Amino acid sequence: MILPVYVYGQTVLKQPGRLVVSDEMEEIRKLVEQMWDTMYKSHGVGLAAHQIGQALKLFIVDTVQLNENEDNKGIKKVFINAEILREEGEIVSIEEGCLSFPDLRGKIERPSVVTIRYQDMDLMVHEETYDGFDARVIQHEYDHTLGTLFIEKFNPLKKRLLKSRLEKIKSGQALFRSPVKVSRR
Repeated sequence: MILPVYVYGQTVLKQPGRLVVSDEMEEIRKLVEQMWDTMYKSHGVGLAAHQIGQALKLFIVDTVQLNENEDNKGIKKVFINAEILREEGEIVSIEEGCLSFPDLRGKIERPSVVTIRYQDMDLMVHEETYDGFDARVIQHEYDHTLGTLFIEKFNPLKKRLLKSRLEKIKSGQALFRSPVKVSRR
């Protein structure tokens, strides 16, 4: 089932996520299936539970679908209760987008390598290191679990220039290609 994506202005996007616990895994499995459906319908490569209205430490990533680099086949994973342990490597500035900010993109500086500890769908703990685009998507989705929005990483001038577009997203006046949940005042 495809869920509406919560867009800028929804308070859940700014809330820190709570830990997922074992006794709720049946519901989490259903939620994750809905997240995959929603992400693919929205043409995304990652989606955090916050973006569908659930303030949980939960996100999904699929960079396999892009598979532009034979050296890196990409990843398709569920990250539960993730914690970034290290960010290292070259700081790279690349344009990012976010499903919670339709048609809004901006250059974001991020370290090129990330080491993350997380649980999978069986709540088994993993510690893995990723680089390149995989690392970037993981960092972006992880930020959602902290209640951090990618626009907070824009430089001050970019933020000022986008103020009216952000207001249109918040008020529901922007063009949305997929079902969304907007803030109603």
